[in-house]
Amino acid sequence: MLAFVVRRIAQAALVMLVVAFIAFALFQYVGDPVLSMLGQDATPEQRAELRRDLGLDDPFYLQFAHFLGNAAQGDFGLSYRQGRKVSTLIRERFPATLELSFAAALLALAIGVPLGVYTALRRRGVLSNLLLAASLVGVSLPTFLIGIFLILLFAVVLGWLPSYGRGETVAIGWWTTGLLTREGLAHLVLPAVTLALFQMTLIMRLIRSEMLEVLRTDYIKFARARGLPDRAVHFGHALKNTLVPVITIAGLQLGGIIAFAIVTETVFQWPGMGLLFIQAVQFADIPIMAAYLCLIALVFVTINLVVDLLYFAVDPRLRADRGAAAH
Repeated sequence: MLAFVVRRIAQAALVMLVVAFIAFALFQYVGDPVLSMLGQDATPEQRAELRRDLGLDDPFYLQFAHFLGNAAQGDFGLSYRQGRKVSTLIRERFPATLELSFAAALLALAIGVPLGVYTALRRRGVLSNLLLAASLVGVSLPTFLIGIFLILLFAVVLGWLPSYGRGETVAIGWWTTGLLTREGLAHLVLPAVTLALFQMTLIMRLIRSEMLEVLRTDYIKFARARGLPDRAVHFGHALKNTLVPVITIAGLQLGGIIAFAIVTETVFQWPGMGLLFIQAVQFADIPIMAAYLCLIALVFVTINLVVDLLYFAVDPRLRADRGAAAH
């Protein structure tokens, strides 16, 4: 187990090193930070002085080492557009993105898993077929179109929910949350549903296909032959083994939700990291783009590591295989 964890951590560190190099390349080959900070009217002497202050005259390897050291401390410099520390901007926006992403992930799991089980156990039912048809719509429609449709229906036509923003928030130290206010919860509903819909349908169809596969296995037939009730067979044996591959997919989908919340945050003007990144792209704000890239990579690497460990803990076949290999 220890060797498995050490190997996974080493692989994660290598991935982060590669991502840091790509992020550093943004500073070198995308735009000129001196021109972005001083503007067109700066004199050559002012530009040369700023280049020395920023260390842009140093050799490539020294600049990369300096970038790694600062990135390890969470320091990505100043935003070209806002003139504020990038770490401060991310600290302000990260709670909104994390809150939206976890709400969407919980919604997708809470609805997707039961629907997947139901459509597997009642695969010939009318409601099951209707749910499968609806899931095709959820998978096929782009996120921005779903968001616009929900805004039109629930905000414009019915007037039940707000259409943009985060609403009233409460500060707990440096963390801000809208989960403790009624207005904040109301603002969370539409973007969370929009972001969760694709993941929900994906999880539902995955649970259904995996459970149908498990129900055909020999040990399920033996369990039925032993006279076990359907509830014990379906939930004590079939569903438990179905969840093994779902852990991997659900974990990676959480990383995808955080990374690809950009579209949802843009549609609903949700003040998270995705909206900050879109604004940074529009103004070529390289420090924010580099920080976003590194942070999302760290989220993916961390989730992937946790999923690997959970997979190792849940699936006894992996432990048996590694034990046999060790002997």
